[in-house]
Amino acid sequence: MTTLNGQPLNTHVPGHDADTSITRDGFKVTVRKLPILKAGPVEDMTQKLGITPPEMIFGDNLARIEHPQNGWNIEFNAFDALDRVDKTGASMLKVSYSKEWQKNRQKQFEEIKEVVKPFDWSYSTDYKGTTSGTPSFEPTEKPIPIQLLMRRDPILFYDEVMLYEDELADNGIAMLSCKIRVMAQRMLLLSRFFMRLDGVLFRIRDTRVYVEFETGEVIREYTAREEKYDTVRKAVPGSPEDVLAIMRDPNQLFAYVPIVEKSLDRAVIK
Repeated sequence: MTTLNGQPLNTHVPGHDADTSITRDGFKVTVRKLPILKAGPVEDMTQKLGITPPEMIFGDNLARIEHPQNGWNIEFNAFDALDRVDKTGASMLKVSYSKEWQKNRQKQFEEIKEVVKPFDWSYSTDYKGTTSGTPSFEPTEKPIPIQLLMRRDPILFYDEVMLYEDELADNGIAMLSCKIRVMAQRMLLLSRFFMRLDGVLFRIRDTRVYVEFETGEVIREYTAREEKYDTVRKAVPGSPEDVLAIMRDPNQLFAYVPIVEKSLDRAVIK
């Protein structure tokens, strides 16, 4: 068994199936959760990506929605997400921490020559999932029907999987994770990149994939939010402890971090 990017599974706990899944009306939803990658696979990923991976890289983990009969699927995995990180350095946050961070990582991977180059060390990605099969997503103006997701329908399957995380040289956090919620008639996957760089910036980049099982309609929504750290800090009310708690929770930050980019696309899987 291998991951989408061809990497061998790093670890398999004896007696434990790494995959959990549920099938509804021809759609199969799968989550794979395995331990953090060891040194060998990390070095291999470093060479293939051309950048140093985050501190905590769950390269074997994934979240996937597929329609086996049709051959269509969309998957979220760490390798493909990191492959969307800017490798030119053009988007790298110009702060004093970056030089020290790069120096430390060069020492850590000094045996890997010509790999540690300037790049966006915050690991910001605009990853919207890896798709294969037909039909392809096409732009739409039809939004995800939030009112249907707000109904108190029984949840048949729920899981959360971490893809990568980095503490940005102890000056914040960058993390990418997926949550999946499956009900009898529909489901929602949320892939979220969250970055907090203390004193500099907040970023929240969400990809939501909504599936209506009976009709085969799939709607994908991408939103990118961004705001300066000091602007958010001044806007958040409450005691210093309350402010700190809110700034660590992307769910509470929405009111203070405006949308800077949004897109919608749609596919109908028959």
